[in-house]
Amino acid sequence: METSVKHMDLSMLPQLVNLSDPQISPDGSKVVLVHSMPNFAQNRYENKLILIDIATGNQQPLTYHRPEVAYPRWSPEGDRVAFLAKGENEKTQIFLLSLAGGEARCLTATKQGISSFVWRPDGKAVAFVTEDEPLAPEQQAPEADASGEQHNKSFAVGDHDYLATAAPQPAHIWLISLDDGATKRLTAGTEGVMRAATGGREPLAWAPDGTRLAYTSQPRPHSGEVGRGSLKLLEVEHERVQTLVPGPTHPTSPTFSPDGQYLAYARPQGASQAWHPHAIYVAPIGEGQENAGSSITDALDRTFYEARWLPDGQALLLCSVDHTRTSLWQQPLTGNARRLELGAIHPNEGSANVGGDGAIVFIGKEAQRPAELYYMASTDAQPRQLTDFNAAIAALTLGQVTSLTWQGPDGFTEDGVLIYPSDFTEGKQYPLVLMLHGGPMGATTEAFNLLAQLMAARGWIMFSPNYRGSSNLGRAYQTAVIQDAGDGPGRDVMAGLAAVKQLGIVDESRIAVSGWSYGGYMTTWLIGHYSGWAAAVAGAAVTDYADSYYLSDLNVIFGGGFHEPPWSEQGAQIWREQSPITYATKITTPTLILSNTGDLRVPITQSYKLYHILKAQGVAVQFIAYPLAGHFPGDPVHQRDVYRRWLDWIERHFD
Repeated sequence: METSVKHMDLSMLPQLVNLSDPQISPDGSKVVLVHSMPNFAQNRYENKLILIDIATGNQQPLTYHRPEVAYPRWSPEGDRVAFLAKGENEKTQIFLLSLAGGEARCLTATKQGISSFVWRPDGKAVAFVTEDEPLAPEQQAPEADASGEQHNKSFAVGDHDYLATAAPQPAHIWLISLDDGATKRLTAGTEGVMRAATGGREPLAWAPDGTRLAYTSQPRPHSGEVGRGSLKLLEVEHERVQTLVPGPTHPTSPTFSPDGQYLAYARPQGASQAWHPHAIYVAPIGEGQENAGSSITDALDRTFYEARWLPDGQALLLCSVDHTRTSLWQQPLTGNARRLELGAIHPNEGSANVGGDGAIVFIGKEAQRPAELYYMASTDAQPRQLTDFNAAIAALTLGQVTSLTWQGPDGFTEDGVLIYPSDFTEGKQYPLVLMLHGGPMGATTEAFNLLAQLMAARGWIMFSPNYRGSSNLGRAYQTAVIQDAGDGPGRDVMAGLAAVKQLGIVDESRIAVSGWSYGGYMTTWLIGHYSGWAAAVAGAAVTDYADSYYLSDLNVIFGGGFHEPPWSEQGAQIWREQSPITYATKITTPTLILSNTGDLRVPITQSYKLYHILKAQGVAVQFIAYPLAGHFPGDPVHQRDVYRRWLDWIERHFD
């Protein structure tokens, strides 16, 4: 595609293609995936399913006029594709499309919508997950009388977010026959399937013989309960449930071995699913017996959230961040793992899919190329790029990307990513922007990063250090953040910044710090503890840990980051000491604050506290709120606005 734009800028956003959820056909000849592009005129992302022939690269759109289409899954015979999209009642339903032609037909009509589904191995039925319908007030009090009780909307509050307006309902498993459309409830009660948004990525898995379903559960439907989950086996015919791994262990992403004798799943190696690395466990399936199995990934010492069985059932395909790369491993049931040779490609976590012949497809990025589809004929093959959707972006003059390693405090060898200005010239010094990742159990890799390249196009160095708590350097590094949320990570960041300054390329009078979520936490921590910043951008910043515990959707799960709860005398002190708001009176840096009003993960209350303190003290501050749900704006117009304000604020204070 021809373009007159030389560097990455906001005008290129309409051309940026996102790819996700590639699924290889049972015969290994085709891939279906979700292709997504922004439509700024209608302020939405427009998704479509695309069918790609592996041998020729030919592409065929499968869906039209379904901008929210997602979650494509092949039938076991490979002649149909099921997917999720909005039905007539505007709720997410399962649709079925025949590759022989014709329109997709809607299979379900659930009132609450469907979050996930899985084909039964014989292809004659589909299991799906949907929330129970809440009882309406008139159903609870059917007699409409002068008492008015039918109008009572009160509800009991559990471990849920502070914006809840009704009691959450459990999600349960149903079965629908493809022959006659008959549906059957398979599970019931207060204990339901774990919430996909905060739990397992693939909550359901069929045994190869179609007699049992594995799923992850949580005892109550409140969002703060996901850390108390269990791994269950459901005998479908008799509707009997067996507990394989009892809670509270937070097991997720179950998947049966090809022979049905084992179940692989992910599980944290500690009390908290947020602060401890996750390992892959393999458990034998014993009749009526609890058996958690054992971890097969201890030697790798990285975090793994899911695994894919290879066809022989003797090994699994794993994906994780490792230093500043994202890698794939072949992990046998016993013995050492082998890293696959991917060259400069970083696979998206969770995107790898394995075919029946052992072929692998995944969505991957390079340092200067956004997402494309890649294919490997086997774990020994070289990746082959099958698409070129983002050729226009890759053709721009982008900032060069490299990694940097330094000796950090407390004996840690640390790393981060450095991106040079697009027109970098040796011998010159440039402004620098710290861009701090969230989590803190995230990590920055060398894969293409849109915001970082927008910064490089403005002539800035972008530096993103992986501070303690990051998930890329092993258990000791990740768990070092427990009881040390700000001070230790802050020293890590400053040690990395000192290493960059030693390169002699930084204009030390123009250094900014910025980040979103925990990156916002680190931003507010740093400007309250260190001087010399020209500007700061704090997006969805955790400024008061106690607010997160009491108000967030994860609420009590935040307690995993401390040894004592915030309401105990000792706990209250350490939670205050590790909350950036405690040091806000020391801030003098010009600060831009950004937040969604409906953010459940980091309630906007924390941004209001920071804003009022800075404003009252005469610090240059601007607070921009987006009247949206979610932890980050989910629509293209407001995402663009975040990037524009972020960049312009820094540029204004660099001048």
